[in-house]
Amino acid sequence: QVQLVESGGGLVQAGGSLRLSCAASGRTFSNYVMGWFRQAPGKEREFVAVITRSGRSTYYADSVKGRFTISRDNAKNTVYLQMSSLKPDDAAVYYCAADWQPLDMYSTRISDYSHWGQGTQVTVSS
Repeated sequence: QVQLVESGGGLVQAGGSLRLSCAASGRTFSNYVMGWFRQAPGKEREFVAVITRSGRSTYYADSVKGRFTISRDNAKNTVYLQMSSLKPDDAAVYYCAADWQPLDMYSTRISDYSHWGQGTQVTVSS
């Protein structure tokens, strides 16, 4: 099992930036693909960004491409989501998730992720 704890959420003005962190403990962090997802009130949880085990490959939802950057530090067992040019539509609870992968691949499907954090709230004021 791997345990995930997100932090870094908060209130920010539109156009501002936030950096989310997700600290992992338990199993070998570098064996897991790490993803960020979000869920706004009344909406389904959606994919935001993913990074492969090695960190060599990343993929983003179209809605955040060019504004968000996912990264990881395997020595610190932590994955990050740097969010810039935030919009009110970015407001949501953000979750990090882990998917054990034998290869350096990734998935954007929620159902592929077996480990989830508790979420961190991001609020964007207009």
